[in-house]
Amino acid sequence: MINRVLVANRGEIARRVLRACRDLGVGTVAVHSDPDAGAPHVREADVAGRLPGASPAETYLSVERLLAVAERAGADAVHPGYGFLSENADFARAVVGAGLTWIGPPPEAIAAMGSKIEAKKLMAAADVPVLPELDPARVGGADLPLLVKASAGGGGRGMRVVRTPEDLPDAVAGARREAESAFGDPTVFCEPLLEDARHIEVQILADAHGTVWTLGERECSIQRRHQKIIEEAPSPAVGPELRARLCGAAASAARAIGYVGAGTVEFMLARDGRFFFLEVNTRLQVEHPVTECVYGVDLVRLQIEVAEGARLPQAPPEPRGHAIEVRLYAEDPAQDWRPASGTLHTFEVPGADVEFAVPAAHGVRLDSGVESGAEVGVHYDPMLAKVIAWAPSRAAAARRLAAALRGARIHGLTTNRDLLVRILEEPAFLDGATDTGYLDRVGLGTLAAPLADEAAVRVCALAAALAQAAADRAGAAVLGGLPPGWRNVRSQPQRRTFQGPGGPVDVDYRLDRNGLDSELCPGTSLLSASPERVVLDHDGLRETFTVTAAGGAVHVDSRLGPVTLVAVPRFADPSGRIAPGSLLAPMPGTVVRVETAPGADVAEGQTLVVLEAMKMEHRVAAPSAGSVAELNVTAGQQVESGAVLAVIEGTPE
Repeated sequence: MINRVLVANRGEIARRVLRACRDLGVGTVAVHSDPDAGAPHVREADVAGRLPGASPAETYLSVERLLAVAERAGADAVHPGYGFLSENADFARAVVGAGLTWIGPPPEAIAAMGSKIEAKKLMAAADVPVLPELDPARVGGADLPLLVKASAGGGGRGMRVVRTPEDLPDAVAGARREAESAFGDPTVFCEPLLEDARHIEVQILADAHGTVWTLGERECSIQRRHQKIIEEAPSPAVGPELRARLCGAAASAARAIGYVGAGTVEFMLARDGRFFFLEVNTRLQVEHPVTECVYGVDLVRLQIEVAEGARLPQAPPEPRGHAIEVRLYAEDPAQDWRPASGTLHTFEVPGADVEFAVPAAHGVRLDSGVESGAEVGVHYDPMLAKVIAWAPSRAAAARRLAAALRGARIHGLTTNRDLLVRILEEPAFLDGATDTGYLDRVGLGTLAAPLADEAAVRVCALAAALAQAAADRAGAAVLGGLPPGWRNVRSQPQRRTFQGPGGPVDVDYRLDRNGLDSELCPGTSLLSASPERVVLDHDGLRETFTVTAAGGAVHVDSRLGPVTLVAVPRFADPSGRIAPGSLLAPMPGTVVRVETAPGADVAEGQTLVVLEAMKMEHRVAAPSAGSVAELNVTAGQQVESGAVLAVIEGTPE
């Protein structure tokens, strides 16, 4: 029996494993880097061990430090979660070699699937359909389009789409750098790119006694940068006959490598119904909650019990209903998926029924690695949480999930919440017409548009001004009981200016014995106002606005959509002005490459600097054509958000 588990991970997956351990009565050990010292998973474990440093290499990827914590804490088992060392055969061997129980598949199975190149050969031998492997050095024009992929690891890192021969060298070089950084292995290969295919995966669970479960399929086709953002079970494109073939191939893959524990066999499904093996994820998947909801199982608990030697029943449970999961990321889809870091002042999802568990009845589940007040840094993946809806039908799950996301209060960081809601309400998605090209086909111009339109921003700005006036009035030494901005005799209007999502918003209003009068929102009347809550009669409807001031911004939440505003001071500080043509760092990060030099002529949109942040490379382009007057960074340098990387002046002759 396992008595104490060290969870070799962080964030929501660490919390998920801790919850399963508590349900089993198993003791827990957390680990944390220095930036994660105050994280929820640290507080929730029985004991926690520090991994000195911040970068993954010196913390969550350090086998020596992880095993040292396990020894000090008296752990007798290790659960790796997903990511980091979860698919590292050497780590699994080190855990077993230290006399601990490894809660995962045998190291030999991990090693067999650790190289995608070798994995494809094994699967072909087991009669599992595979795509041909292409050597990057021998690719020709007839092989295009293709996908460059890292042989080790996953999660979309080390992947590039190539459509022209000219793009191949840069794609291979970039994929190798990213693979080396993320997985410590720069090996890459190429394979044909299946256009408009679906990403389908089968959940497997096997015990040490020969029983292999296949728990249906998940669809994970909606992706950005080859990373999944929406997953669901079952797939709307898979019927009983295709499901049987997919599950049969997944079971064959598991038996071919002597698999034990939870894992996922991934396939690409072509429009003509053919499917091809992608990889075996020898770990728990991020999207495992949708399978848990549909099949009524606890996969982490089963992982632990299988590691203890338990036998699975001969047949898995029957599926019920439909589940959809979204990944909530700290990023801006409209700005090339730019990751965001900083303080998450508010994180609340009132529509969630349970956390880290299957709802007792159909409902919404929240698996979160953060809470209000969390600091989101640049060292780790930008995923904040997963929100999962389980309902009798796909349409009902989509509607319930969209409502929960709309009602969430998320302040301090830009997230992809609005994009997720728009996808869940988009007709093609609701029809099940999704594939890996969905985002490009529908377009971010539609999907990344804010939920709050221009009219909503205006009325939210009025609510923010009234709430701030109420706050000022509440702190007044005299006449504090008067309505905010109230005047006995009509005089000059109250004025406030906010920087809104689309630019400045000037708010002017009068509030006297005749009521509220605002040119910004004609016909709107005030019903009540406090520093945190404003109720307006707008367009003949009673609308309630929740107002939160945090981090130098004002956040307004309502049914019209979330709006973040920043008050503009009446007198600007000239020292804060930035020189025209400045190339600013869009986020904190490390300079990977500088692709220009002082005095060089550059074109608008030309990549000048490449930053690495949150495990991905991000290109920073020239804001205009001209010449490089200043170049302030070199490769390897750490920069803060807003730092001036370079200055572009004039227009080249």
